[in-house]
Amino acid sequence: MAGSTLFRARVPTERLKRAEKVFARLGMKPSDAFNIFLAQVELRNDLPFAVTTTVDRLVTTGEQGKTWENALGEY
Repeated sequence: MAGSTLFRARVPTERLKRAEKVFARLGMKPSDAFNIFLAQVELRNDLPFAVTTTVDRLVTTGEQGKTWENALGEY
């Protein structure tokens, strides 16, 4: 990496704590997650997820399992 820049952002404390737990399970720090996010923005030249005001229904774990099984075959 040619250089780096210190980036600061103000975020709600509890949101950061919850996110840090997820990152820890993945072996990451918040800075790692932010760098992944920026890399995806750069690659896509867009956000790596849809931003909308329409709320989609969340699928159950059973529905997600069936979707994965249909796509990947039985595990």
